[in-house]
Amino acid sequence: MTFTVEQRHLIDLVREITLKEIAPRADEWERAGEFPRPAFDALGRAGLLGLVYPEEYGGGAQPHTVYLAALEELARGLLSVGLGTSVQTLTIFPGFAYGTDAQRAQWMPPACAGEWIGSYCLSEPESGSDAASLSTRATREGDSYIINGRKAWVTHGGVSDYYIVFARTGDDGARGISCFFVPASAPGLECAKVEHKMGMQSSPTSQMVFDDVRIPVTNLIGHEGQGFEIAMAALDGGRLGIAACSVGLAQAALDAAVKFASEREQFGRPVIQFEGLAFMLADMATQVEAARSLTRAAAERRDAGEPFAKQAAMAKLFASDTAMRVTTDSVQIHGGYGYVNEFPVERYMREAKVLQIVEGTNQIQRLVISRALSRPS
Repeated sequence: MTFTVEQRHLIDLVREITLKEIAPRADEWERAGEFPRPAFDALGRAGLLGLVYPEEYGGGAQPHTVYLAALEELARGLLSVGLGTSVQTLTIFPGFAYGTDAQRAQWMPPACAGEWIGSYCLSEPESGSDAASLSTRATREGDSYIINGRKAWVTHGGVSDYYIVFARTGDDGARGISCFFVPASAPGLECAKVEHKMGMQSSPTSQMVFDDVRIPVTNLIGHEGQGFEIAMAALDGGRLGIAACSVGLAQAALDAAVKFASEREQFGRPVIQFEGLAFMLADMATQVEAARSLTRAAAERRDAGEPFAKQAAMAKLFASDTAMRVTTDSVQIHGGYGYVNEFPVERYMREAKVLQIVEGTNQIQRLVISRALSRPS
């Protein structure tokens, strides 16, 4: 596809912010395990955190193709910021797509402006891929719901300003799940455990405990029993976000490998001139471009109002697998230098692994794709 001049300027703005305000501090934030709130503040001030949402709520009214190109740029600078922006977009979606006018007017502007950072609370310690088996419960008491339970693998858990929470209001199974907006200030909501991860140290991942957390009935999104539908619709878009982040991370690893191979000399010439290594780079570049094309094609379907769930699963599957291969090959091309943290490629390789897991493991993506293939067209 071809971007308009205005869209190209917007993507260039994202690249500029990434180069000036994110990439220079990436290693600092990662080594300190510091949440990069300044990066999200900068993106919010520039109007870049709600790109796909209407201008009346503080969004950018941009198509998903532009949004994903922006995510790609952010992930090239620091995956924690790219993935975090994808999660922010994910948390805004339930209120936008299923909420009331009053909910949109109250919640969306501060989220799009970066004044509020959000988290998406679906997984639990005992229910990950089987999201319909979640056990966190919301009980109606008059004009309130009382939420009790524990959520796991919560991105930005403990630093967020609000949480989109999926809890059981009815019987077992998907039909008994509802969706709620829970402010971080709600009494009884606590960050119970911060996970120590292989990568993305600047993006906190936590378990959140809900102990008699009381919220008003007006914080129910959609109607009771609609939560699973909301969760799955949000994840279709979230998978496109992860695909774009995967492309951005893979591109960063490819760029680093080409630069190193062009400057590193062995046997009297740059190693990029050796066929074995040059062919590795050619394969890496081809895989990155294929992942980018698949991701954009899925985004074009969504922008056109066509079904895109299968294509989103394909894009997430292929792009995250590509990111894992390309970052691993980039480390190999760097030789011993790729194994030390003086060069960023060892971080890229550690970060790539999580992309094959989040927003549904790649095994789940294969399940989604195969089930779509088995249905009549």
